[in-house]
Amino acid sequence: MGRWTEGVRRAQLPNGLTVLAQAQSAAPAAAVVTHVKAGFFDEPDRWGGVSHVLEHMFFKGTPTRGVGQIAQETKAAGGYLNAGTSYDYTTYYVVLPAASLETALDIQADALQHSVIDADELARELQVIIQEAKRKRDSPGAVATETLFQIMYDHHRIRRWRIGHEDHLAQLTRDDVWQYYRSRYVPRNTIVAIVGDIDPDEALAMARTRYRDWPDDSPAVDRSPAEPPRREVRVRTLRGDVAQGRLMLGWRTVPPQHPDEAALELAAAVLSAGRGSWLYRLLRAPGVVSAVSAYTFAPTELGLFGVGMELAPDRIAPALDGLGHALDRLVNDGPGASDLERARTLLLTRWARGLEPTDGRASALAAAEALRDVHLLDEEFQRLQETTAEEIREAVQRWIDPQSVSAVSYLPEEQGADLDVADVAARLGYGAGTPLTVLPDIPVKVPPSIRVTLAGDDMVQLVSLDGVDVIVRPKRDVPTITLGVYGPRDPSETLDTAGLGALAVRSAVRGVGPYGAGSVAAAFERRGGAVGVHLSGERFGFRCTVLADEAPAAATLLRRLFEDPSFATEEVDRERAVMIEEARQRTDDMFGYPFQLAFGAAFHDTGYGVPMGGTPRSLARFDAGRAQDEFRRLTNGKRLTVVAVGDAEPQALAEQIAAAFEDYAAAPSNTGPEPASYAVDTSAVARMEQRDKAQTALAMVFPGPGRRDDDRFAAEVWAAVAGGLGGRLFEILRSQQSLAYTVVASSWQRRGAGALLAYVATSPEREEEARDGLHRELQRFATESVSDDELSRAVNYLAGQRKIARQTSSAVMDEILDAWFSGNGLAELVDPWHRYRPVTVDDVSAVCHRAFAGGRCAEGIVRGRTVEGTPAR
Repeated sequence: MGRWTEGVRRAQLPNGLTVLAQAQSAAPAAAVVTHVKAGFFDEPDRWGGVSHVLEHMFFKGTPTRGVGQIAQETKAAGGYLNAGTSYDYTTYYVVLPAASLETALDIQADALQHSVIDADELARELQVIIQEAKRKRDSPGAVATETLFQIMYDHHRIRRWRIGHEDHLAQLTRDDVWQYYRSRYVPRNTIVAIVGDIDPDEALAMARTRYRDWPDDSPAVDRSPAEPPRREVRVRTLRGDVAQGRLMLGWRTVPPQHPDEAALELAAAVLSAGRGSWLYRLLRAPGVVSAVSAYTFAPTELGLFGVGMELAPDRIAPALDGLGHALDRLVNDGPGASDLERARTLLLTRWARGLEPTDGRASALAAAEALRDVHLLDEEFQRLQETTAEEIREAVQRWIDPQSVSAVSYLPEEQGADLDVADVAARLGYGAGTPLTVLPDIPVKVPPSIRVTLAGDDMVQLVSLDGVDVIVRPKRDVPTITLGVYGPRDPSETLDTAGLGALAVRSAVRGVGPYGAGSVAAAFERRGGAVGVHLSGERFGFRCTVLADEAPAAATLLRRLFEDPSFATEEVDRERAVMIEEARQRTDDMFGYPFQLAFGAAFHDTGYGVPMGGTPRSLARFDAGRAQDEFRRLTNGKRLTVVAVGDAEPQALAEQIAAAFEDYAAAPSNTGPEPASYAVDTSAVARMEQRDKAQTALAMVFPGPGRRDDDRFAAEVWAAVAGGLGGRLFEILRSQQSLAYTVVASSWQRRGAGALLAYVATSPEREEEARDGLHRELQRFATESVSDDELSRAVNYLAGQRKIARQTSSAVMDEILDAWFSGNGLAELVDPWHRYRPVTVDDVSAVCHRAFAGGRCAEGIVRGRTVEGTPAR
């Protein structure tokens, strides 16, 4: 893999602002990332949360752009914008068609230098941020993670609740926010990175014009208190209304650019990256946990090594035993050659994929420049390539000490035991657990390429074999290929069979022939990509992203998943147990679960109204035999579609992939009978669950056009008018009325059904106000036409989004699959942005009238508590 900073142009303006520009022409897109070196670490206690408040106010207007105008102008240019506040920086980004780069720089430069921070707007926005804080307290992962940081550190500001507590936020004044803005948002504290289908020198010239008059000033410095060393085990147990437990562990380690940084990152990859990782094999595969991850985190001046698990409350002890065994092996033996090769290849491939999108590349360049200079990016990559097993072992021995761990569990009330200091230290230090066996290699015989004739255009090219269609698309900016093999599926499950298809497809990767799940995982991961499982109402399959020269071998492996899955009873039972835990955990999702309730009501618990992951009740009925039978039903006599997108010449790639499937069983084309049509029933009663949560979440499902309906483009235009930053619902319900942090409007389209969706999450005491406000605005769409300006802005936004969506190979593959399986074929991929131009105001009104005129919808509600209290203790 090449140098990631090749061609980067850098300029430092006389006022101290740094500008970076790099050409990346895989898609007609450009990103502008504004990186301000001020975050939560820079806030004195009296201003706790102010960085995040200022991030919100960044979009609230300048002397020349009113409230909402920044987002609306960005939409009109075909782009989207967002921001994020971290511990050591705040970043603002916009991604849009490259032809609109000047517009992006105009808007971003104005907002950065001239935010007005109006007092009345601040008061309203603080109420929105308080709703965001409530939403965060309803997220078990966020609560457990930030509690972990709190017990790990006694003095450093990382121990604080990041976005601030509700009572403190309510006391922030305009003067507080203004002082912080004027003292931290100065040129010498700011980096602007521009990446995309651009001329870097022209981009630098544009930036100079727009930022050169920003007055120079020295940034205020208010450093966090230092944290003295300590060696002590600390634990805390939280309890609340959660369906599944969380266990978080952390160790203090090293800051950025430390010699051990790469070794610890590779140690985390050995432990948890991919299905072949040690913790996956020790804990996730046998069903001890439903999810596990290890990670490093190093914001500027400190570092930590963390492990997170999702699990049943009674499995904490065996989970700690398994982790202790893995750490003991890392300390005493280090990773073996095959383990390190697998983890390193996977990590480097993921690194490359993260730099595919323009905003990902621009953010990485800005972050490296903030630490030292952009070349740090190449050096970090090189260190990951060169770090040895012995260096990893020594780093883990130095830093991952069982006697200095901090641990937090977040458990349901009255379930599971509280963490105990002595028990945690003993289990992590003892090294108990099931030993890891050496994984046998799956032999892969790559057949020689065969001659094929491609049909198609510059976007995609197709070759049809007896039983397989092969679709290829070149994308040359990153040396990887994303490869997927898919078959057709219909959404025919009921509540009794919910999750059977998912169990069948997920179990297929748990073994082929005589080889177990670990060998399957390692076979892909040594080639750069973890194998992913995909299941929707209309297709199923497997996908991986591998190093470009490994694509033929990956294709051979993917074929074997379809033809020779073993469905060993023990493996299927383990997968089913994990799925049952996941089904329970989904009830903790305050966005997804209300929609699960609403879709169940809308479709009478059939078809698209059935949770594809199943329910604890349905999954308990299935065994290995039923899973295998279902997989046969899905695959027997079905034609497969292979899609390959990435760094290869199309003809050569097609010939390599076709060779792997040349003798696959013949099957007819997938243009068979249409799937059953499912209509949204708006007469269904609302489905509600009462929970001990800080917010109430409402999801609404209205009738709408499906994926193949002519008016689906009008439905998408409505969603762009109504939703997102600058959208009508966002501006009225969030910005003006401060009812919610999250307000969503979208067009949900499937081959056999369609719907318009709306969602709002608010304080329980404002539930009726939020519901009435949402219905009122939706009714306006049914009775009043959208304005010409709203229509033009939405059409430009959608057209622009289609252009910039092709930045990553995965996104390109998804677009191809959607057209092939759910849409009207590959012809859709030719200039899809033009499909929105003919949409009229009347077209949008007709869609809205059919959806909203009756005022009825299927509704899912998760109702929070009405009396304030803490969600965990």
